[in-house]
Amino acid sequence: MPEKETIARARQDKAEGKSPSTQAGEFVHEEIEHIREGKHGARSTKQAIAIGLSKARRAGVKLGAPPASAKKTTRKSAASASRAAASHKRPSAKRARAATRALKRESTRAASSAALSRQAKSAAKRRSPSARSAAARKAARTRRK
Repeated sequence: MPEKETIARARQDKAEGKSPSTQAGEFVHEEIEHIREGKHGARSTKQAIAIGLSKARRAGVKLGAPPASAKKTTRKSAASASRAAASHKRPSAKRARAATRALKRESTRAASSAALSRQAKSAAKRRSPSARSAAARKAARTRRK
């Protein structure tokens, strides 16, 4: 269950007209913080991001579907999380407890600054130079003068 502050920040982002990925970023940030605090771990930075995105979908953030290149189970899981946003049923206590216990056994290294940097670099490498350049120009436009 996401924290109330996280949901409030995501709602504020939506009210300001920010993109769904920016809204989802709040949930990913929360997940990274949880790992750093030692609430649980993750096998990889990618898994930590995936957990955050799933929380965002469940909280009602209108994220797009995963790319066609993603695994079938990933696409199925994302669709399920999006459907869960419509019904506000609490997850079963037994299932939540099992998931938390499994994550507790994992390392907290996935949220280290080095791991996050590696993940960002590898993600950027997969984008075309023109896409990276466009993102940099867009970032420059939003920077305070």
